[in-house]
Amino acid sequence: MVIGTVTGKTVKIGTCGFNRSRKLIFSELDVVELQQTFYDPPPTEKLEKLAAEAPQGFEFTVKAWMLVTHKYTKMLWRRIKRRLPGRRENYGFFQPTEEVEWAWSETVRAARAVRARIIVLQSPASFRPSDQNISNVESFFKRHANEGFLLAWEPRGEWWEHPDILVRLSSTYGVVIVGDYLRGRVPEYFPEGVGYTRLHGLGGGEVNYRYKYTDEDLLKLKNIIFKINNNIQYVLFNNVYSYADAVRFKNLLQGRTK
Repeated sequence: MVIGTVTGKTVKIGTCGFNRSRKLIFSELDVVELQQTFYDPPPTEKLEKLAAEAPQGFEFTVKAWMLVTHKYTKMLWRRIKRRLPGRRENYGFFQPTEEVEWAWSETVRAARAVRARIIVLQSPASFRPSDQNISNVESFFKRHANEGFLLAWEPRGEWWEHPDILVRLSSTYGVVIVGDYLRGRVPEYFPEGVGYTRLHGLGGGEVNYRYKYTDEDLLKLKNIIFKINNNIQYVLFNNVYSYADAVRFKNLLQGRTK
């Protein structure tokens, strides 16, 4: 939807995953960021069926498989039901390995199946801005910047203390830097005029999924969005109340009291 006749800014509002029925989300919201693809990308046929269910104009974004971004942990890997090629230690942290490239190819397959424009790569706070990690992430985006997708990277932790690195990666490779705007993580550069915020609740460290946004929070979010210099803004709620908060925020932007 286009919000405001002065700015002409397009704001797309949705949820990270389906925590309500597909029918309800398709009827009320604009976009869903698929979360299944983070744990283990589903078969192509299943994803194509999902895309076919969505109404015209509804958009999917895809969260990249954790094997690209995250190192092995028993808790995460127990979600994977298939046999993985290669060596376990060669997965994650954007490493320039055959294993990471294979995991990326599976992510791309999923994105194409749902006709996604944006792939979101969310790295953990343990992926710190060391020289090696900076080299890995820069090499990754250099290799994959021109594959027909807009790549959106959500760095957590210490990366936000080095905005020069984030701006350089974004301006050089067209990477959309994803931040939680209500936690003060608003990027300084918007390639192709696109912004993307993932909202994880307030308080409680990096995330607080049980947080329900107040009216004041949503008004603050609205003000942030209309101050930043971009043309298209994705707003993805990633909390227990994501559907209700997303609908409330959409109503706020449209001037409705529903």
